[in-house]
Amino acid sequence: MSCRTVILISGSGSNLQAFIDTLHPQQADIVAVISNRADAYGLERAAQAGIPTQVLDHRDFPDRASYDLALAALIDAHTPELVILAGFMRILTAGFVARYHGRLLNIHPSLLPKYTGLHTHRRALEAGDQEHGATVHFVTEELDGGPAIMQSHVPILADDTPESLAERVRATEHRLYPLAAMLYISGRLRLMDGHACLDGNAIAPCGLRLDQFETDMRGHRND
Repeated sequence: MSCRTVILISGSGSNLQAFIDTLHPQQADIVAVISNRADAYGLERAAQAGIPTQVLDHRDFPDRASYDLALAALIDAHTPELVILAGFMRILTAGFVARYHGRLLNIHPSLLPKYTGLHTHRRALEAGDQEHGATVHFVTEELDGGPAIMQSHVPILADDTPESLAERVRATEHRLYPLAAMLYISGRLRLMDGHACLDGNAIAPCGLRLDQFETDMRGHRND
């Protein structure tokens, strides 16, 4: 049975498109796409795929808590089993996070725990890092601090700019995020006692490596 999924966005929705192309509707039945911005291009992507959209503008609310209460009411009306943050540029309140404990996923453009917050690509270049990437994690009250599920890695090239690095990382995100979500949908991935667990076993603190996991999957298919 397809997993009822709500996706939250704020911008272009490229990761949303990856979900639409990869998982919808056979695995992830995306029952709604909700944005805090009416001009988010991701709303058009959803509409083109026949997915219902809603806009809840945070500027219409006096504070973060009241916005999150209204957002939760919108989400709950769709009775989702999974909530995906796909470029949703809002810091969520503790009450909101607790409401969806264990079924709220996010992707962050760095190899967490490095570079929480913004400007991750510039910060990786300024630090002289040799590699960079993205992390899918369960959402907890700590900003970008929930247990890591899976990471993609890309080498940092000598002539990289924040823009070129961001583009290469984004390309890996479109493989990474749907795959990590599929592990949840299939029942293999769960948040247990504060740990991301695959098949009941705790995942290492930095998460699974996308390239290694994909290689293992190909090996199993060829067995």
